[in-house]
This record gives sequence, C-alpha cells and structure tokens, in this order.
Amino acid sequence: MFETVLVANRGEIAVRVIRTLRSMGVRSVAVFSDADADARHVREADTAVRIGPAPAAESYLSVEQILRAAARTGAQAVHPGYGFLAENAAFARACTQAGLVFIGPPADAISLMGDKIRAKETVKAAGVPVVPGSSGSGLTDAELADAARGIGMPVLLKPSAGGGGKGMRLVRDPAVLADEIAAARREARASFGDDTLLVERWVDGPRHIEIQVLADAHGNVVHLGERECSLQRRHQKIIEEAPSVLLNEATRAAMGEAAVQAARSCGYEGAGTVEFIVPGGDPSSYYFMEMNTRLQVEHPVTELITGLDLVEWQLRVAAGERLAFGQEDVTLTGHAIEARICAEDPSRGFLPSGGTVLRLHEPQGDGVRTDSGLSEGTEVGSLYDPMLSKVIAYGPDRATALRKLRAALAETVTLGVQTNAGFLRRLLAHPTVVAGELDTGLVEREVDGLVSAEVPEEVYAAAALLRHAALGSRRPGWVDPFSVPDGWRLGGERAWTPYHLRVPGHDPVTVRVRGTSDGAVELLPDGGEPLRGPSGLPDGPGPEGRFTFRLEDATHTFAALPDGTWLGRDGEAWHMRDHDPVAASLAGGARAGTDSLTAPMPGTVTVVKVAVGDEVTAGQSLLVVEAMKMEHVISAPHAGTVAELDVSPGTTVAMDQVLAVIAPHEQDTEAEE
Repeated sequence: MFETVLVANRGEIAVRVIRTLRSMGVRSVAVFSDADADARHVREADTAVRIGPAPAAESYLSVEQILRAAARTGAQAVHPGYGFLAENAAFARACTQAGLVFIGPPADAISLMGDKIRAKETVKAAGVPVVPGSSGSGLTDAELADAARGIGMPVLLKPSAGGGGKGMRLVRDPAVLADEIAAARREARASFGDDTLLVERWVDGPRHIEIQVLADAHGNVVHLGERECSLQRRHQKIIEEAPSVLLNEATRAAMGEAAVQAARSCGYEGAGTVEFIVPGGDPSSYYFMEMNTRLQVEHPVTELITGLDLVEWQLRVAAGERLAFGQEDVTLTGHAIEARICAEDPSRGFLPSGGTVLRLHEPQGDGVRTDSGLSEGTEVGSLYDPMLSKVIAYGPDRATALRKLRAALAETVTLGVQTNAGFLRRLLAHPTVVAGELDTGLVEREVDGLVSAEVPEEVYAAAALLRHAALGSRRPGWVDPFSVPDGWRLGGERAWTPYHLRVPGHDPVTVRVRGTSDGAVELLPDGGEPLRGPSGLPDGPGPEGRFTFRLEDATHTFAALPDGTWLGRDGEAWHMRDHDPVAASLAGGARAGTDSLTAPMPGTVTVVKVAVGDEVTAGQSLLVVEAMKMEHVISAPHAGTVAELDVSPGTTVAMDQVLAVIAPHEQDTEAEE
C-alpha cells in the first residue's frame, strides 16, 4: 500500500478521499488554489500545497503544478476525485511518466470511454445495446443538424468529451437546432476544453440507471448493483438511490452483465460506472449511454447497501491487489438515497448563488451521512462547481430511507449561501417520487409546485424581533431607560418601532414592534392586525444559533444570525435586507427600472451579441453570463435601442449589477403610459 497519496481535487470529494486515506494509515496531500487557502480539505489533509491562483485553468487543471506538488511532497500516487482532471487521459499518462500511480483506469481506457462516439462503437461490438444516434467524430454544425433531422425530433445534443449534463441540450424544434448546437459547443468547450458533439435519439419517459463496476489488474470484474439517477434538473442528477425500484432480479443481472462486458471491452481497472437509459414502460429494453471512468458523485449509496468502501478499493486495485470477492459475494442490503446540496436559489430560477457560510449545521449519524467540503467561514464563489455537499440516508427499506433523508434535509443549515435543500426536501415528499414512479423529466414538469413562492409571515416576524433585540441589547451595569426600544412614552400609547425588510425576489415588507404594558411584545405586519408575540423582549439566538419565539398560538424555531439578516428552517434560508422606502422612491431613472438588464447571478460575461445603438426586438438574446459552469442568456425585455452597454466578454459581474439598458421605442413608451 502507498505511504503518501496526493488528492488532485477540492471540496467535498477531497475531504471524502482524505477520510479513507486516514482510516488506512496513508498520509494525505491536498492541493489548493488561492481561493481555497483556508478550505476544509486543506485543513483536514496531513500536508497541503498551493498550486496557483483561483481560476481552475491555472490551478486544479494545471498538470504541471500538480505533478510538481506530488514531487515536492514525496507522493507515490494521485487520486483525481471527480471533475477537473479525473477523466483526462493526458493527465493519467503524465502521472505514469512521472513515476506516480494514477488511482484510476489505464489512460487508454479513459481515452476510449471519454470519447462517447468511440465508446458506443466499442461496447456495441461487445454486444451491449446502444442508443441510436450519429456516427463518426468531428461532425460540423451542418452535419450534426442533418443527423438530427435524420434521427427525428426530439434529439439530445451531447458533448463527446464529458458528462455531468454540461453542454447537453434537448431539442424538439428543428428551427432552433443551429442556436442549440452553438450553445452546446460553447458549454462543452468551457467545461471540457473540447467542443465535439454527438446527437442521439431522445427516449420519451426515460429512466437513468447506472451500474457500478469494479475491476482489478488481474482480469477480475464485478458489478455492485445499480443506482437510479432519474431525478434530474437540466440533465444534472440531484437525487440518486440504490437499488432501483424499477428492476427485478433478472433485469438487474442482465444489466450488470452488460456493464461488466463494457468494462472488459476497454481493459478497465478500478471503480467505474456504466450508464444506461431505460424506457420506463419496458425496463428490459435498456441502452448504453456512456461509461464514467472515475468515482461517481453518488458512490455513497452503493457503499451503504454493499458495505464496501469504494475509495479503499480504488487504492487497493491501484496498488496491485486482487479483488477479495467475486460476483456471488456481492449482496445488496437495505436502501440508500442521496441528495446533492448545491449553491443555487430555487426562488430565482435556480441561478447560482454565493457568499460566506455564516452558520453551518450538517446532519450525521443514525442512518444519515453528510459528505461535505464546507465549514463556517467558507467563501462560496462562482469559479467552481456549485455542489457543496451531499446528504445520504440509509434504511432497511425505501420508505425509511426517504423519511430519514427528508428529516436530514430539514435539519441542514447553510446560512449565508442560498442552497436547494428545501426544494429537495419537497421533491422527496412528492407523491410520484414516494411511489417510485420516476423519469428524467419529472422534476422539470413539477418544478413550479416544488419551489417555495411565498415567504412565511413568521420569517419577517423573526427578523424584526431579532433586530429589535439587537437594538435594545442590555449591557452589564446601569441602562438608560429611554434607550430601551420598548415603545414606552409619557402620557400615551406605546409607539411602534418599524423595521423595513426585503427578501430578494420579493416585495418589501414593514413589520412594527412594540412592548405592551404587561411585558409582552406586539407585532404589526403590513396591512394586518397586531399579533401578540413573546413575553418580554427576546435576547436573540440561544445555543447553536437557534431562535425560538411564540406568535399568537404557535411557536416557531429558526437557525438565525443575531441581527436577523439570515434565517433558516426546514432546509430553507432567507436573506433579510434592509429596505429604506424613502430611498427606494427616489431611485428613479432607467438604470433602476424595467429598461435595465441586470446580472441574475455573480459570474462572467462570455458572449455579447449587441453594441450601443443597435435595434433589438423583445426577447432577443443579447448577452450570456456564465457561473459555476452554467450559462444564462440575457434577453431584451422589450423592443428598443441599446442605450448603454457596461460589459464586454470576460467582464466579471456581481449579482444584480447593471449590464445594459434598453431604451424602448417611443410608441412602446406611449402605450405603457
């Protein structure tokens, strides 16, 4: 076994690999960019080496810097995690040439399976069924469009060089093929450095099922059962479970054998995943999609039902050991489900979010596991993938695992950064999900009903009470009674103290607070009747940052910051901003109105299609902003002229920053008036 292993990655996967290295007595080496100097994976490793500035191209994607770090620390092997260089054949070869063991498959297997076109041809020759689609590599835009029309709509555009849903486009209308091909190429180039595309027939009502394989260098290959990954948004998996409720034992065995044959066809070694698309109405008809030549994000669910540590077996295989078990020794016990926690705001169309993690609670134990790269103080930016952590639940059956995972997500707190935890909790309670009737389009169909549209009244009440408490916090010693904001005044009713609050994406709200003669607190929401709150002025959050108060006949508990700027409950988080009604009424002009195009997320402008003075039509695509490997198209709000353009390709922008101003045509202005 190796003495020292370098982990060529960051975030939760780096922390997870380091955990197994520690349990095996292997010294761990972390690498970090300037953006991650104080990251959790850096602090948990035995040694950490800086490899460059924040951009991934100059740090985590720099083969030279990683090899230099390995040489400097005496590492004997490199674990690539997933993402970045994990499926980069050139990196695997460079490790071998430098005298390092690459903890993954041979470079030739990575190269073969990394090219989806060659991969399909290879496994097809081995007798594995494949999805009908284009053939040949390096097709032009026109050839791709012709292939799509020949297959028949709808079709799926896919990058040949990568996965994870990046650059993948479902096209139903032939009229938009050219635009979709161009966009898919841009995303593929940005994500994988290769814009080669293929096109496949879209299978309606599909389920996404993958088989985990494990192979050693001595010819032994086994599969470890399947994972159901059908709950996806924008082709990105968000919930994964094992085993699948769709498969019976016969289909499971057949798909497992097909996965083993696919692994053998490319001379595979280590842990890998063979992905299949399965028609929901006929699970016995399954098609090979691709093979991921690395550890998968969702590997924990397989670990929990098999009792195997996949990272440990990656290390053992890379060190030359034989698999200690055969196919007949693999058993699947119980059920496990995983939810991916991402830095995104469901209430704003799932746009990437960012910020500093101000308060953090991640559930562990009693059938719940959290794999995370977070800690309080972590700065979440727009340079890397938005996935922050994974919450996994295990139970003797699916119903128990679902229940435990919903409870764990409700317990998850990440104040300071918006996440999708609340959305995932509601998704897991959806009747169709509970029934196991899944397909890859389910989330998109039901998304509107799963996004929390309104901010509960008690959220504003909690924020107002916390600010009231902060304003009137008592210090030891004498306190001037006239400085206490309880609303008392001589010879009249107690006065209300107003707090003007705004949750981004929602209208401003004013909550008024005052003390009562019997020592309680009253709250007056906008347009409502006074509500009786807690007895006495609350002091703010108690132990573990929890704030509890009574409003009328109900008690409410939040994770909270003392000043009420962030509150969280049931996996949801609310950012409370001060709102000055007077200042808002004075903020006139086109830049503050509907003529402005603002950045929906912090990121980088990648495409600018117009110039000042250009005439545009309503809905016309004008700019593209990219963050966390996701593109967002900025369109014209109405017909008009580009009056201002404040950005160019490569400009870094903050959320809500003005990008351009579209002056409406005169007739449009008259119609609005």
